[in-house]
Amino acid sequence: MTSSSSRVGVLCLQGSFAEHIVRLTELGASTVEVRLPSQLDGLDALVLPGGESTTFLKLIDVFELREPLCRAIAGGLPVLATCAGVVILSTRISSHRMSPLGLLDIEVARNAFGRQVES
Repeated sequence: MTSSSSRVGVLCLQGSFAEHIVRLTELGASTVEVRLPSQLDGLDALVLPGGESTTFLKLIDVFELREPLCRAIAGGLPVLATCAGVVILSTRISSHRMSPLGLLDIEVARNAFGRQVES
């Protein structure tokens, strides 16, 4: 449940961020499109949507979001992660050599069904 005063950030680098923004707005949240570290300031929660995890992680590094995301989440910022969002948070990815954020003590295996549109 959200209230009109809840500021919910949605990581908008890639993936299904638009759908999350629409639904959060319908629920009464004030949404913030997060593409830069400064956009994490003052959030009440954060959504890491589904998408392509390799692309997400590359863009997180390009936009210098890795450290600010880790600091905010480790500091207690509530997170809703779906699909690739969970991969991003994990500590280990058994099926690929990627460097996830290491904030959720799980090992994940990305899909083995080919391209994302085929999975």
